[in-house]
Amino acid sequence: MKIQDIQAIQSLLATPKKIAIIPHRNPDGDAMGSTLGLYHFLRKNNHEATVISPNEFPDFLAWLPGTETVQIFEKDKENCTKILAEADIVFTLDFNAFHRVGEMEKVLEVLETTYIMIDHHQKPDDYAAYMYSETSIGSTCEMIYNFISFLDQKDQIDKTIGTCIYTGILTDSGSFRFPNTTGNTHRIVAELIDLGVANTEIPNLLFDNSSYNRLQLLGKALQNLKVLPEHKTSYITLTQEELNTFNYVKGDTEGIVNYGLSIKGIQFTAIFIENKDEKIIKISFRSQGGFDVNEFARAHFNGGGHRNAAGGKSEVAMEETINKFENLVKNLTL
Repeated sequence: MKIQDIQAIQSLLATPKKIAIIPHRNPDGDAMGSTLGLYHFLRKNNHEATVISPNEFPDFLAWLPGTETVQIFEKDKENCTKILAEADIVFTLDFNAFHRVGEMEKVLEVLETTYIMIDHHQKPDDYAAYMYSETSIGSTCEMIYNFISFLDQKDQIDKTIGTCIYTGILTDSGSFRFPNTTGNTHRIVAELIDLGVANTEIPNLLFDNSSYNRLQLLGKALQNLKVLPEHKTSYITLTQEELNTFNYVKGDTEGIVNYGLSIKGIQFTAIFIENKDEKIIKISFRSQGGFDVNEFARAHFNGGGHRNAAGGKSEVAMEETINKFENLVKNLTL
């Protein structure tokens, strides 16, 4: 981050401000961890901070400190719009384009406020007055740790802030398995553990807290797993009917896509999840090695993300979407 930008932000935060903090729609562990970590830091420094999520966050993140204060735009548009209109500063975390917030996009586009973006995805839009964008860093939570350090306030990071930051680092690094996990990532984590962050308990809260229905849905997803060995590719499908059968709730499909990469010889995988309410097929892509799923998602499925983890969508039926995907895969070199 540029020194002049850091100095400008330090000046902005020198006196109490009204601040809104926004994650992307369908927020994951990194989105909620980063927004809540920043929220606690700003509140500690006497700012009137509010986290506004575009929609509900998954239940497996509800234990994070501060979730009870999070405003949900879809549930209370009038109040959330008022908070945004009165905000002196709006932080956008873990996304870099307004379309990633769904209906909130229309509100953000017309706000006369100071935007600060902190994000690690590729090709950011240029809406922010101050931007900390770094694609080599594995999580926005790691960037929040850096951001607080840039402000010369690392001593403000306590167990509560550290718990939020640790959660996002853990989830977005694939439990420290993904390529962007560096020595610095582990050094930050070590400091957070020294602050008292419960590094042995948090994985249990995140990963060992499933409902019976979620495990049944996982079983169905694995039954639907298809392997294209000659193309080093696999994929999973879940229809709306299958989701309904197992009483799907937000977060139940989190992480299922990764099972496709656990097969020997597979370098590219995807999951296709039907959403009849939105009339789309939601898609997640994962890869290992050199194949860039961000470029694949951008080129073919109106999406994007990271080199080895990206998302997209299709507005045609499942069968047509799968046919398109299989035909594309046949022309890939993996």
